[in-house]
Amino acid sequence: MPVPVPQQRSVPAAETSHGDLTLLVIEDDPAGTTITVPELSAAAGTRVRIRTARNLTEAARLLTDDVDCILLDLALPLTGGGTGPGTPTADAGTSGNGTGTADSGSLPEPVSERAGELAALTHVLGIAPQHAVLALTAQDDTELAAEAVRVGAQDYLFRGELDARVLSRAIRYAVERKRADTAQHQLTESRLRAQENARLERGLLPTPLLDGSGLSFAARYRPGRSRALLGGDFYDVVRTPDGTVHAMIGDVCGHGPDEAALGVELRIAWRALTLAGLCGDELLSTLQQVLEHERQSEEIFATLCTVDIAPDGRRAGLCLAGHPAPLLARHGLPARLLPYQDGGPALGLLPRARWPRRQVELGGAWSLMMYTDGLIEGRVGTGGSERLGQDGMVAMVNSRLEQGLAGEELLEAAVAEVRELNGGELTDDVAVLLLGRDPERTRRWGGSAPRSHPASSVAGRPLGVQRPPL
Repeated sequence: MPVPVPQQRSVPAAETSHGDLTLLVIEDDPAGTTITVPELSAAAGTRVRIRTARNLTEAARLLTDDVDCILLDLALPLTGGGTGPGTPTADAGTSGNGTGTADSGSLPEPVSERAGELAALTHVLGIAPQHAVLALTAQDDTELAAEAVRVGAQDYLFRGELDARVLSRAIRYAVERKRADTAQHQLTESRLRAQENARLERGLLPTPLLDGSGLSFAARYRPGRSRALLGGDFYDVVRTPDGTVHAMIGDVCGHGPDEAALGVELRIAWRALTLAGLCGDELLSTLQQVLEHERQSEEIFATLCTVDIAPDGRRAGLCLAGHPAPLLARHGLPARLLPYQDGGPALGLLPRARWPRRQVELGGAWSLMMYTDGLIEGRVGTGGSERLGQDGMVAMVNSRLEQGLAGEELLEAAVAEVRELNGGELTDDVAVLLLGRDPERTRRWGGSAPRSHPASSVAGRPLGVQRPPL
């Protein structure tokens, strides 16, 4: 029996069991394809449903999500069938909407001298971009068949060779090829999106402005979000014209892209306000206004630690806004936490909060480590029931200092040990920066920091160059 014309109803995907196939045959002669449903099912090794459409208008009604493959007769005219209003016109650029105008957004234009002969295929590819399409043509028209594949069909069949076995194999091949093409296209889009995001995020990471300060700088940054370069943690270091070096590190509560964006806004605002001459309580009060205007919810807050180091490098002003106190290591002495009792609340918690500025003596040769709580909140001990905490971090850093580590090597060893103690990757964002001053070493290099950083020195890296994130 010839291929029957089924009732024109959409078959829900839920009714199609795993492995079943649905084929939509589009040709104006219902008896042109004489393969029966039992023959095709037997050749395919699974149940096959066949729907037939006499023209493109009828095909559009029968085209549902459960259709696996379309078999299109390339000889099918765009007009014909007499199905009433809405039938596409004979113009190869017709969109099939009955208006006679081309829809470049949905119909791929075949770049071929035989575009007119491929008009039906072009139309089907436009209305069924997610479906596998087989082109059916005459035996002696190999050129047209090959052109159909170049335009977008998954394969072609010759009418004279059509039988159940050939059609079954072609359907399976076309469906799998379409799935592979779709997956490859999605993978390519995903990679391009990831590369774009990476370029954007990398461009938003800070470039320290320290030239002429004589201080060394090292930093490590690792966002908690998977495959991200930016997190809610942020930091920056700039030197103002009066010779003061200003350093900042902060943490926006949360780990999503909104928190990362807010962190970037706060960092840029801090740099602008610092270069404009603000510091201490005045700067933090203004920064809180920025946060209040830019945050998505009133529950969002940010912790912050700012340090302004005097031009002679021996003293610093410290402001804490709900943030852990920095770690100071003087030459030949163990590292210790700076005072934190006079700190103020996190930004965004109290509308009229104040942030006192405490004067800190740094000494002649020193290194100052600023960090976010991601470094100290990792788990330690059997079963991970305890947190590392500030005391654990101080002990860990001192043990590394006793080994002669400094600068980048010190930060790398510290972060690696925190991960190891945690038993795996940290879930929170981690930002750590290390500023150092070594007058003897600076004098040896003619008043400026060296361009190399041996492990035995306090210096961490060349000045003004941003180290990639962890």
